[in-house]
Amino acid sequence: MTRLSVEHRTRYDYEAPVRVSYNEARMTPQTDAQQVVLETRLEISPQLASASSYRDYWGTRVHHFDVHSPHSHLEVKSTAVVEVHRVERQHAPDDLLDWDALDAQEVVHEFSDYLPQSKLSEPGEEVRTAVQELAAGRTPHETVHAILAWLREEMSYKPGTTQVHYSAEAAFKERQGVCQDLSHVAIGALRSLGIPARYVSGYIHPNPDVEIGTAVAGQSHAWLEWWDGRWHSWDPTNHKPAGDHHILITRGRDYSDVTPLKGILSGGGGTTTLTVEVTIARQA
Repeated sequence: MTRLSVEHRTRYDYEAPVRVSYNEARMTPQTDAQQVVLETRLEISPQLASASSYRDYWGTRVHHFDVHSPHSHLEVKSTAVVEVHRVERQHAPDDLLDWDALDAQEVVHEFSDYLPQSKLSEPGEEVRTAVQELAAGRTPHETVHAILAWLREEMSYKPGTTQVHYSAEAAFKERQGVCQDLSHVAIGALRSLGIPARYVSGYIHPNPDVEIGTAVAGQSHAWLEWWDGRWHSWDPTNHKPAGDHHILITRGRDYSDVTPLKGILSGGGGTTTLTVEVTIARQA
C-alpha cells in the first residue's frame, strides 16, 4: 500500500477578458477496489457564479462551473490524498476466455462500450494486419501480451510530439507519441481483435524511491485496461501493469471521455496561455 498526495493546477491566461465561460473539470480521483480517496478538494479562480457536481456515465466525479463576469484568467486546482493498493492478480487459465467465448453475444453486449473503435483509437490497416498475424495460434491472453511487446518495439515515448486529439493511426505512423498515444494505439489494436479495452486517466509518481514527504514534479498520465474474463491493466509508457504509484481519476473509451478540463468561452479570449503543474508526494 502507498499513500500519495497530489496537486494538479491548470491555469488559462487570456489576452482579452472573457465575458462568460462554462466549464467542466474531471480532476478528482475515484475510490474503487484498489484505491481509497482520503481527502479531496477543488479550488477555482475567479469567483464562481454557480457550481455543481455530478457523476457521469463512466462514474467520474464531474465539477461543472460557470463564470458570469469578465475574467482574464481561469485557474483550477485539485488536491487529493489517496491510498493505493493496486495488485495485478494472477489468474488461473480457466478464468480466461478463448476466442469463441469472447465473441459470444452476451460478452459483446456487456462490453459494447469498449469494443467499437473511435476516431482516437482507430489504429489503421498496418496495425490491424500485424495483430491478426500475432493472434494466430495464440489465446486472447497470450495475444495481448504479444501485441504489447510488439508495440514496445515499434513505438517510443517522446514528450511533446503530438496534440490531445491525435489519432492512434497518426501516432503509429510516426512510431512515437506521449502516454495518451501509446494507450490509444494499444486499445485500438486490442479492439480490432474483439478484445474489450478502455482508456484510463490519472497520475503517476515518477520516482518511487524518493523520500517520504518530498514533493516532486508528477505527471498526468494515461494507461489502459483490457478484459479476457478479468480486467487487467497495462502502462505502455513504462511497460508494466499499473501499480501503487498510479492514481486513477477515471476510465472511458478514449481521451475525449476523460478530458481533465474543458469549456466554452463567450467574448474576449484572443491568445490563450496554458500552464499545467502536477506535484506529487509519497506520504506512506
